[in-house]
Amino acid sequence: MQFGPLIKFYRIQQGLTQKELANGICSVPHLSKIESNSKEANEETMGLLLERLGVNLSSITENEEQIKQLINELNEKIDYYLSDQADKVMTRLKNYEGIIPFSTNLHTYELTKYRYLIFKGALTEAKKQFELLNKQKKIFSQPQMALFSYLYAVWLLKKGNFKDADKILESIGRGSKIEISSGELLYHRALAKSSLEEPGYAIYYGKLAHEEFMEDHNFKRILHVMILLGINYSHSKIYEEAQDCFNHLIRNAEILNETKLLPEIYHNMGFLQKKLNKLQEATVFFEKSLSLQEKNTVNYLITLYSIGEVYYQVNELSKALDVFQEVNHLSKELNNRKYKILANYYLMSLEEPEKSLIYSETKVVPFLEESDGKSEELIWFYKMLSNHYRQMGRFDQAVKYIEKIN
Repeated sequence: MQFGPLIKFYRIQQGLTQKELANGICSVPHLSKIESNSKEANEETMGLLLERLGVNLSSITENEEQIKQLINELNEKIDYYLSDQADKVMTRLKNYEGIIPFSTNLHTYELTKYRYLIFKGALTEAKKQFELLNKQKKIFSQPQMALFSYLYAVWLLKKGNFKDADKILESIGRGSKIEISSGELLYHRALAKSSLEEPGYAIYYGKLAHEEFMEDHNFKRILHVMILLGINYSHSKIYEEAQDCFNHLIRNAEILNETKLLPEIYHNMGFLQKKLNKLQEATVFFEKSLSLQEKNTVNYLITLYSIGEVYYQVNELSKALDVFQEVNHLSKELNNRKYKILANYYLMSLEEPEKSLIYSETKVVPFLEESDGKSEELIWFYKMLSNHYRQMGRFDQAVKYIEKIN
């Protein structure tokens, strides 16, 4: 604990001048040097100053220990994804914010606060916290600097900047000294690779994260990493493993009543069934997911669109029309350009097929190429256009789209 600045804090808090506090104990210049930490006070002088302020030296030491314990507790609650309990610990920590700046826990607290804000999804506040910490990083220890970099990478992942996040996570490495669990670091590496459509790497890091979470008996994070593994097994066409993952997830999430995770699990199980061409089963899981989701959200929009695709594939065209009209309306409300364009394509395909082909080449494919890379939707459009031109005898155009797939 830095006692000089702390004495200044309590003096100002109590409305005392330096002259009033120093009277009969030491000179005003001497007190000024103590408060600025440019001169150490002897034990007797310090004791008299604290006594006049009504502050007990042992209570200050106890506060420092309490701050340290609360920081450790907050990190543990975040590790185990206990959101409500993390809120309570953070509230208790805020009671010490007046004295934390004078403690040895200052940077640890500010980094943990940054982690808490990201964990709660308060990304604007987290950005302000980043800017505050960025000014102080020159005096961070090596583990603190590694943690700061890791947290910034997690913030970038939340903002959708997957490439930069992946580079930072790669630079940290598993062997780095960092004040975060190995499972968390490996999980976010897997998440970055999954978001960059690198399923092989995502599965590799996901398995390592799963091992770490199993050792820690961190059941919520085990579910999170299994969702990630199931998705990437699906993308890699390792369907048996994907099926096992989602069956395990559904069983455990239903037992634990994980209502926040179940919509995501059901949606991805529906996606897997669709890839396996089990379209009736896919519809059941998509509808289960939709029934648990909040309306007028992006996730609701994505699941609704998936249901429309299945209806279109099984030739239930009136149902598909209704769904894509709803997708079109909701995408406008949410200002989501991707699903507005995709819904427009399907509506044209149902009502004006010839126009839909022109629209797919001039609007859909260029948009998906620019924004999504080699997404599932984009590959479907390449195949559809290649087949169309092959049937017309336009093999040059057919080959062009086949080459794009490869």
